Amino acid sequence: MFTAATMAVSITMALILIRAFLGPTVYDRVLAVNAFGTVTVLIIGLIGFLTERPEFLDIALLYALINFVGTIAILKFFRYRALGRTSEANSQATNGEAAE
Repeated sequence: MFTAATMAVSITMALILIRAFLGPTVYDRVLAVNAFGTVTVLIIGLIGFLTERPEFLDIALLYALINFVGTIAILKFFRYRALGRTSEANSQATNGEAAE
């Protein structure tokens, strides 16, 4: 049973990597990277459970948080072309108004 699950997860990760490299749009690639991170969190948690080492669950939670923050940052960058301010704040700053 463990071998079948390992093979299924390996095939899933291979298909996700193919989507990440061949995705027709940037959003397909971002979604693939996010899915890869989610499967990685699953694997880390599963390894922690099988080896009876609960500290792996802390590592899995940290990796999930980093995956979430990274995905939000990438999507914000593609939407506004900047990570610091929104495009509305950038246009106000260039017009001489104070940015909030």
